[in-house]
Amino acid sequence: MKKIKIKQIKSGIDRPERQKRILKALGLTKPHAEREVEATPQILGMIKKVNHLVKVEELA
Repeated sequence: MKKIKIKQIKSGIDRPERQKRILKALGLTKPHAEREVEATPQILGMIKKVNHLVKVEELA
């Protein structure tokens, strides 16, 4: 399965509680935090909900 790198580019402050929980589930707790995860359908769905707060890159 593909791996992707997720980087939080905006803060979760003043966001709906649902978006804050999604960021926490992705392992992003602070702006500019980065994580490498598998590109599963569940992860891609979470990224779609907070795509305005994160930046995604595909890894080779």
